[in-house]
Amino acid sequence: MPGHEHEKQLLARYRETGDNRFLGELYSEYMHLVYGVCLKYLKDREKSRDAVMDIFESLVTKLRNQEVENFKPWLHVVTRNHCLMILRSSAYKREQENKSVSSVEYALPAHHDNGKMPEEDLDQLRKCISKLKDEQKECVSMFYLEELSYREITERTRFDLKKVKSHIQNGKRNIKICMENKGE
Repeated sequence: MPGHEHEKQLLARYRETGDNRFLGELYSEYMHLVYGVCLKYLKDREKSRDAVMDIFESLVTKLRNQEVENFKPWLHVVTRNHCLMILRSSAYKREQENKSVSSVEYALPAHHDNGKMPEEDLDQLRKCISKLKDEQKECVSMFYLEELSYREITERTRFDLKKVKSHIQNGKRNIKICMENKGE
């Protein structure tokens, strides 16, 4: 790790010249720590790698305008804030929502080569969905067929968010069990 004085020199040289090599030299010493913080918050290796690069790009302008006394703790705060902004973004939330409840397909047999589900599997799926409790059927249908978000489902059904998530999760589980039992 660079010493405090060495960090200050690199920061000063970067501000004087605008040469990214000075910033790169400083940042490279902390990239693994930045990656670790990103991984802790984002829980995704690829997103964390992307965030490491995005953070470096943001430093190019931030460090031209800000006087930083202690680079490592400052960088930690910048990294944490960057990750929190990602977590708050609607695109990230939607992606995580879709990933965690990706679709009923994990409960279905593998698709044939033409990408279409065999008719008997579709019939079995319809039968299993029809067996769900009304609330589960309603939430599962809105989520998967209409591709509505949790928030949109809560607005339409007047169920609270926990109930919507519970109905979808329980509905998925019940469909999976039913599919494994061939619709029985």
